[in-house]
Amino acid sequence: MSQRVTTAVILAAGLGTRMLPATKAVPKEMLPVVDRPLIDYCVDEAVAAGISRIVFVIAEGKESILEHFRAGARVETALRETGNQALADSLAAIAAKAEFHAVYQPKQLGIAHAVACARAYIEGEPFALLFPDDVILGERSCTAQLVEAYEQTGGTAIAVEQVADTDVPQYGIVDPIDDANPARLRRVVEKPRLEEAPSRLGIVGRYVLGASILRHIDETPPGKNGERQITDAIARQIAAGEPVSALRFEGRRYDTGRPLGYIVANVAAAMRRPELAGGLRERLAPLLEGEC
Repeated sequence: MSQRVTTAVILAAGLGTRMLPATKAVPKEMLPVVDRPLIDYCVDEAVAAGISRIVFVIAEGKESILEHFRAGARVETALRETGNQALADSLAAIAAKAEFHAVYQPKQLGIAHAVACARAYIEGEPFALLFPDDVILGERSCTAQLVEAYEQTGGTAIAVEQVADTDVPQYGIVDPIDDANPARLRRVVEKPRLEEAPSRLGIVGRYVLGASILRHIDETPPGKNGERQITDAIARQIAAGEPVSALRFEGRRYDTGRPLGYIVANVAAAMRRPELAGGLRERLAPLLEGEC
């Protein structure tokens, strides 16, 4: 029987350079999608998968992430003092979602290096890995779907989606042995040229990583700029004969790491809320017709 997945690692140490100047002083993970920060969507997705412990990998200057998930924040106290108990309770509920921890990545040395920074919380157990840049909206939590795939296949489970030919060189691309879902992988190829890509299935920012991954990270030599990449460690899992599978998940992914994707994610999230959808549709109509 597979070990239960009870911990999620959420990577939040990046510089957010593609969203400057908005991210000069505000962590990109704290940028709002409608009225919630990006990272809150990740946390909810993990909690919906039955995860009870969340570890943020952050960098210096990103302490506001921890403040958001801390009980008894200043604004919560002020709301209680003014009698707004309902709103204060809604803020308190954020801190009650899970057990939260944070570790620092002192230098940008790749995704695998960031994962290894959380070693004290994940050694010897499987865990989910989430990238806040990817907001995934759907009826079912993407992470919950991955946990189910992991329980079915063991080892490591990776979320993938069909990508356009022009986008293939921007993704890690998987090579499945068949059309099953989840499908076991022969290999993963990091950012291949289109003609060398084994499929059009690109890896997105959701994983359940098997307990062996830290050992493989430790054995993976640094690559360009001294960085260690998670795809290299996963490739070592495959080479060692461990099961690594890809899941074509249900839901829609929005890449909020770029301005256009961020704007679209805001619209998509708002359209899922009945109190906003009608008014937003009315406001957007003249804009889409070319009126300002």
